[in-house]
Amino acid sequence: MSIVKTIFEMKTNTTFKEEALSALRGNWAKGILLVLLYYLLAGTVIGPSTYTSILMQNHLQSMGGSTNLMQMAAAFQEPEFVALQTKANAANSGLTLFQIFILFPLTLGMANAFRKLLVERDNNLVINAFHTGFKPYFHKVWGMLAKYLLTFLWSLLFLIPGIIKTYSYSMTPYILHEYPELSASEAIHRSRMMMRGHKFDLFWLQLSFIGWFFLCLLTAGIGFLWLVPYYQTAKAAFYEEVKSEYGIHGGLD
Repeated sequence: MSIVKTIFEMKTNTTFKEEALSALRGNWAKGILLVLLYYLLAGTVIGPSTYTSILMQNHLQSMGGSTNLMQMAAAFQEPEFVALQTKANAANSGLTLFQIFILFPLTLGMANAFRKLLVERDNNLVINAFHTGFKPYFHKVWGMLAKYLLTFLWSLLFLIPGIIKTYSYSMTPYILHEYPELSASEAIHRSRMMMRGHKFDLFWLQLSFIGWFFLCLLTAGIGFLWLVPYYQTAKAAFYEEVKSEYGIHGGLD
């Protein structure tokens, strides 16, 4: 097996980006539309939750902020604050459910839509995102939930283990769709195997977009509508590469 490993040579970040730009040529509008729809869906729940939190903070500040403990204790018992707290709890519960049952599968669908664009030149990005994300629905919801739960539990140990596992499990959304016969745990395990020796490679790919990231911040976030399709397609190219290496090695654990 060591001989086979010397034959496989990982592509460079420049190659991943060139493949992404080639796939996106003539398809930027569709990629931007998909990202915009994703942000709008996320904003329908995140927006009200954030607004309620701001109202609660403003109410506390009007009661003296954190400088007076007795005033704060009184503020917590104010009917207005209790009502805001009830709304905040409901909004947070709704946000959690929305993330699990809508955003999780849609995140998977978006990643695979850009992969289909890269591999098959299928530019029906919005349709593909919803189709691949929500079919089969519960299998993909559970797979994505398991991925995030495991990452969260590792993060409770310390920050570094959580970061490492984030990269270890990063190929799970592609595997859940491409290999639907695998269970959630099997898909996560395969992602771990694929990412052995490649976690820093993915970090390095992400780091290569840092300049674009700061430019997007200067545009009040509007630039992310272009950056997300670019990065997602480059990441899909990265997945195809590590999958090829995994296949060359016989899918050995």
